[in-house]
Amino acid sequence: MPASDTMLAADPVHATNALKEADRLMTVCNSCRYCEGLCAVFPAMEMRRSFSDGDLNYLANLCHSCGACYYDCQFSPPHEFDINVPRNLAVVRADSYRAYAWPAALRPMFDRNGLAISLVAALSVAAFILGFIAWHDPAVLFGTHTGPGAFYRLMPHNAMAALFGGVFLYAIVALVLGVCAFWRDIGAPGAEIADPPSLWQAIKDAGQLRYLDGGGVGCMNESEKPDDNRRLYHHFTFYGFMLCFAATSVATLYHYLLGREAPYPIWDLPVLLGTAGGVGLIVGPIGLLAAKFRREKAMQDEARFGMDVAFLGMLFLTSLTGLALLALRATPAMGVLLALHLGVVFALFFTMPYGKFVHGIYRFVALVRYAKERRTLAAGAAEA
Repeated sequence: MPASDTMLAADPVHATNALKEADRLMTVCNSCRYCEGLCAVFPAMEMRRSFSDGDLNYLANLCHSCGACYYDCQFSPPHEFDINVPRNLAVVRADSYRAYAWPAALRPMFDRNGLAISLVAALSVAAFILGFIAWHDPAVLFGTHTGPGAFYRLMPHNAMAALFGGVFLYAIVALVLGVCAFWRDIGAPGAEIADPPSLWQAIKDAGQLRYLDGGGVGCMNESEKPDDNRRLYHHFTFYGFMLCFAATSVATLYHYLLGREAPYPIWDLPVLLGTAGGVGLIVGPIGLLAAKFRREKAMQDEARFGMDVAFLGMLFLTSLTGLALLALRATPAMGVLLALHLGVVFALFFTMPYGKFVHGIYRFVALVRYAKERRTLAAGAAEA
């Protein structure tokens, strides 16, 4: 279904054609229930007899796109019922990112967030930083700098912190406001998002990627033969990102609490964490990109393929430029590599609220809601 079709008002009940189709699919699936043991989507669906737009966006973000229901369903294409849950929920899921994005004026970025746009942003920022360095002291750009504070001979720490701290804080604010809008729309009371048991269950489910296993046998990607490759590459990507974030956090503490300036020795904690995370962000995105190009076309939201590739590509480039900077930081190449790395990081931060990065956050929030619903249902059954 073309992206433009999904944004057209379908009827007075649902805002888009994609949501109208999702309602049809969930109504059929709610009658069949053959797939109820595959993931969280179908048990959550069974708790409802009708589906608002918020319900459907919730179910779409619960979906991990394992593909098991597509191959297990007796009504999947070419059957006349045309039950294709993975593709339809992928479309609804992507539409939900756009619908809840903040500010509303930047929602069209979801329509154009391809790799080319991200690369242009990264190179533009890199060019700005190179110009800043050349203006400040041209001789510094291709010089060899070693020891603590070497990076700040090219760009003062305060300027670097202001530039990247500002864009990071903006991304956090935009993500939080978008998630709050999503949480309200799925009909969840505000207090429930901080419910400790539900949060803990969601953390366990997300950390294990519990619902990317097709009910226990594995994920279906390019065929009906299941495997755990996508889950493995998701783990590399997620934990690689978290290790890199931990490296940055430790380096920040070093700088402000201990007065120790980057770059740090290769045996120091920020470098060890960053190197391990960098390896994860090389292996994970490559594996996920390969799986994406092999994935059964019938299950894909092809209109948003570029958005998915852009996010994975930017994660890969963040790691590649960071590892190159680590390897060549004591050479004349450091200035150019530092500018390239910072440009990629800036572009990644700025596009985070308007690209595939948000899927992890929305999915986690949906898992919190699902955990709360299951606990409420269990408590009601116990009382009965």
